[in-house]
Amino acid sequence: MKIGIVGGTGDIGEGMALRLSPKYDVIVGSREETKAITTCETCRETLGVRGLECSLIGVTNQRAVDEADIVVLAIPFKHVTPTLKALTGFEDKIVITPVNPIERTDYFYYAPPPEGSAAMMIKGMLPSSATVCAAFNNVAANKWKMLEEELDYSVAVCCDDDGAKKTVMDLVNTVSSLRAYDAGPLAAASIVESVTPLLLNIARFNRMKDVGVKFV
Repeated sequence: MKIGIVGGTGDIGEGMALRLSPKYDVIVGSREETKAITTCETCRETLGVRGLECSLIGVTNQRAVDEADIVVLAIPFKHVTPTLKALTGFEDKIVITPVNPIERTDYFYYAPPPEGSAAMMIKGMLPSSATVCAAFNNVAANKWKMLEEELDYSVAVCCDDDGAKKTVMDLVNTVSSLRAYDAGPLAAASIVESVTPLLLNIARFNRMKDVGVKFV
């Protein structure tokens, strides 16, 4: 299975590449192909020190979409609209969104678009044959690249297609110690996305770090 990461040179994108490329063919995308290539070289070195082989290629965001079976949008919410407007080829693909629309004053708060959530906005921007799934929304960005630490979190997955949801949940369950849970249709993604500013506030006001969610 080929996984394309749009915005693969950021913390989440690079971390996902590190975690996924020993098991899957990962295509790291960027607006600048040279940045994607550099990120892949860094990932190979990091994994090589740990004795891990990987499958990584650095390309443009467009090529990452074109060549992938599953596309991950590892981009900040403010970049979603300009990024998607510049890309084509999402037809018949599974698109994973870990995007959270968050604003900050003296605390973090959920700031969804008129569609109700980033996931629903993204669905409206893509071809009808694309299947959008919300996943990985509550995993701390810093944790992705900390390979010495297990990602021992629960991951809520929202999607309208049962087959695509199972595919994404199976993917989640191959990453470190993550455990996927069916969180309902894509319309419920606002609930999942809004948990992230809560986690950030708890971490900030209680002097904690990388707070996550785990269902027991």
